[in-house]
Amino acid sequence: MKNFILIICTLFLGHIYAQNEENTLYKKRVLETAEVDFLSSYYSQEGKNASVTGGIGTEELTDLTSTIVVTIPVNDDDVLTIDFGLSAYTSASSSNGNPFDVSGASGGYYDDDDDDDDDDDDDDDDGSGAQINNVTGSPWVSSTGASKSDVWTSVNVDYSHSSDDRNTIWNTGLSFAQEYDYVSFGFGGGLTKLFNKKNTTVGISTKIYLDTWKPIYPTELDAFEDVNGNQNQGFFEGITILNQAGNTSTNWSPINGFELINNKGRNTYSVSFSFSQILTENSQFSFFMDLVKQQGWLGNPLQRVYFGDIENYYIGEASSIPNYTSPTNTDVFHLADDIERLPSNRLKIPLGFRFNYYLNEVFSLRTYYRHYFDDWGIKSNTASLEIPIKLSDKFTAYPSFRYYDQTESDYFAPYDQNLSTSPYYTSDYDLSKFNAIQLGFGFSYTDIFTKTKIWKLGLKSVDFRFNNYKRNTGLNANFVGLGLKFVVD
Repeated sequence: MKNFILIICTLFLGHIYAQNEENTLYKKRVLETAEVDFLSSYYSQEGKNASVTGGIGTEELTDLTSTIVVTIPVNDDDVLTIDFGLSAYTSASSSNGNPFDVSGASGGYYDDDDDDDDDDDDDDDDGSGAQINNVTGSPWVSSTGASKSDVWTSVNVDYSHSSDDRNTIWNTGLSFAQEYDYVSFGFGGGLTKLFNKKNTTVGISTKIYLDTWKPIYPTELDAFEDVNGNQNQGFFEGITILNQAGNTSTNWSPINGFELINNKGRNTYSVSFSFSQILTENSQFSFFMDLVKQQGWLGNPLQRVYFGDIENYYIGEASSIPNYTSPTNTDVFHLADDIERLPSNRLKIPLGFRFNYYLNEVFSLRTYYRHYFDDWGIKSNTASLEIPIKLSDKFTAYPSFRYYDQTESDYFAPYDQNLSTSPYYTSDYDLSKFNAIQLGFGFSYTDIFTKTKIWKLGLKSVDFRFNNYKRNTGLNANFVGLGLKFVVD
């Protein structure tokens, strides 16, 4: 009897050893070969509520983005992903950080440099410059100052590891990004577990961003601080300031003078939870929730605010003041009362779900809903539907629809309607009440055999997307994106 038990145990242990050895020898790699993605997009928008000029003015903007993503299998279990992106934009509204640029249509100011020069200790410079007395500007006319265009660059590095049974995946990553007035450094990681024969997936991740402003202020506020409010020096020397009636006045000054930003940091801490379940062979459900905490300077120092309870002052043509809020105004500009000021803390909580259903060999449904709320008074809803249509073995079309609405922030008011007695204020329409509709279309080409070759790269897929976006506030935008995925032979 003992010999029989010994034989059975030996056979059983031998089977386990052979199975483990087989799993080790024939373990499927997480990623078979290196992949390279080339992504490019073009975005354009127009609108009438520019935040740089206090809630009115042109929002014309174009952005061209290029991204390269390289995914490299380090070994059977580990994958390294490197993402490098460049985004070049031109913005009519941002250019009006300095609407008085001498080389622009608004003409007249001696200096077209929007840099923050508050740390300039050159005592030999009296700031008088070579200025022109008939300075004009307009929120509806693009200037040509340094803030008119910018290039945003980013680098993201991610390393992921999968367990032998592929039921546990962890990852960690670093990121860096910078643009003209902003620098961002981030890091984070996550853990994903698969259960129930990989039908159930649970994930948790966290990210931390440590960002720093390099503040650029509206020209008139920056100049006011440079000369300690003396309107006979610097930019203001020889410049005529007008009141609401169009008469000459020397009473303009920012609210409580003008305070520069002392805390130039903005830190973001986020934790994300996700759950996904395959319900049937045709359907899948997923749920997600994020907790996002922001601290530091959360406003934008380039964005003006105007108060409705104090008098208005202008530079330019007096006859155009009654027509100020019309796009026909090209030669008068409202001097700012202050910059956007917002609380130094913000808690944001988005939560939502996805439900995907495979109808048949031609049609599928992808649905998405998200509810968002924060402690600034904003609540929003997002709902979208995408219907992939398989046209052939290689081609798929993607018509889509997206709806969005949100409530108004506690600190928002339109142009010239904020109150000087409020501790916080903004006229950024991204924080206003609005709804938006986005219609989209795309198609993809997939060749799993990568028959098309470019040098040592085999073309695996091509994706094209077009979206049209419209807000009820008047903002209209178009997006065109193209993605190419290659496999390295």
